[in-house]
Amino acid sequence: MPAPQKDTLNLVPFVSVDNMMKLILSIGVEEAIEGIAAQIEADFKRWESFDKTPRIASHSKEGVIELMPTSDGEVYGFKYVNGHPKNTKEGLQTVTAFGLLADVYTGYPVLLTEMTILTALRTAATSAVAAKYLAPKNAKVMAMIGNGAQCEFQALAFKRICGIDTVRLFDIDPIATDKAEFNLKDSGLKVVRTSSHQECVSGADIITTCTADKQCATILTDNMVGSGQHINAIGGDCPGKTELHGDILRRSDIFVEYPPQTRIEGEIQQLDPDHPVKELWKVMTGQEEGRTSEGQITLFDSVGFAIEDFSALRYIHDVIKGTPFYDDLDMLADPDEPRDLYGMVRRAEKSLAAAE
Repeated sequence: MPAPQKDTLNLVPFVSVDNMMKLILSIGVEEAIEGIAAQIEADFKRWESFDKTPRIASHSKEGVIELMPTSDGEVYGFKYVNGHPKNTKEGLQTVTAFGLLADVYTGYPVLLTEMTILTALRTAATSAVAAKYLAPKNAKVMAMIGNGAQCEFQALAFKRICGIDTVRLFDIDPIATDKAEFNLKDSGLKVVRTSSHQECVSGADIITTCTADKQCATILTDNMVGSGQHINAIGGDCPGKTELHGDILRRSDIFVEYPPQTRIEGEIQQLDPDHPVKELWKVMTGQEEGRTSEGQITLFDSVGFAIEDFSALRYIHDVIKGTPFYDDLDMLADPDEPRDLYGMVRRAEKSLAAAE
């Protein structure tokens, strides 16, 4: 990432929610997911070059607020994100987020952007990248349990990257399924509405669970999962929040992003701390095997990791160039002499007096 010129250091490209929507539509939703997926895969293949730490979480009875930082030594990035399942009943988003990229050499930010929409895109992209390595060959049918904010992005990602042609929908709230069914009607996917968890997963090659309740739930029981299926478990993402019965985990080959975080937040928090798992980046680089047989049950226990957000931020930083879909935000002090911050404050006297 080239360093910004000195005369523009105080101006940081800012992508608002409105501009993010316009940018993604101008690119195409599926195309944007595919582009983010390519960046994620490239960054996972250089996994060892990144600083890595479990996200920094502040928990309350209402939800969680988290910071997710990482750096490859040249570029630093972080995401602020919350998770408040009760918000939906109050007409608010369960998840909101924003993120930042900075130049490590100067420490100056080079991008500030909304990440509520971008997180949905990167989560879908990560799921589909994992499925490239773990799902059955020629998988065509995906079951989607939990039809909330992530649902359509997941379906489109698996269509674009993995080639599914059918998505089966179930949610305990029929209004959520109404929404998903309507939004996917012109997607090119066959959309099948189902009336139960069991009906939804029946005949599916890939099962995605994406529910929001902050509790140890049993969305899938052991008898629902059959030989050869791939499970994309993305709803469990904090301590005390899971979706799968423990017996499913014991039958599955489990793949994770970053074990120190997943063992705290993922489905595997139900298992012994030394239960064997494989890291996805090692599968991508050929150091570990992914799917090895038709009958194998594979499970991607995804909680979301900072490198995925870094990849999404890098993608946005690149694609906004030459577009009208960002604003230059005056957010950094730029004194004429670096040590004269007080003098810079005094520069505003004339404009302040004129305004009066």
